Amino acid sequence: MKQIMNCVFIPHEKIEETLATPPSQGKKNLEPLKTFSSLHNIPINIVEDVNVENGTAEVHMHEADLWQCLEGEVAFIHGGTMMEPRFKKNKDETENRNEIRAEKISGGTVTVLKQGDWLWIPAGQPHQHSCKGTARLLIIKIPKTG
Repeated sequence: MKQIMNCVFIPHEKIEETLATPPSQGKKNLEPLKTFSSLHNIPINIVEDVNVENGTAEVHMHEADLWQCLEGEVAFIHGGTMMEPRFKKNKDETENRNEIRAEKISGGTVTVLKQGDWLWIPAGQPHQHSCKGTARLLIIKIPKTG
């Protein structure tokens, strides 16, 4: 990652280095976008899922998710009804009314992403994802407009 007069350039080779690293169990954000995202407060990341079964269902009230599958296969459930929804807790244990969580979704649509596929999930729409094996995804958070 190289900063050029307030711009940041991340060469394709850096992303390829990330994708060449061995995966590890669970869900996590990967470099180089993990540091870039946190340093510049930019809502973009590479998410790695390894054998993640029915991760937490969520709704973002003020932002949409734009996903691209970089590697592997991942199943998304989107739309439908969240079962036993609750507000996400902030670090201070107060409720974050912009984020709703649940263990599962009933009646949603299943979409399987493979390498190169994109999925747009609008703000306010329930979604969750899972994978067997390894899936690496680019996620861009886009603020709700209007």
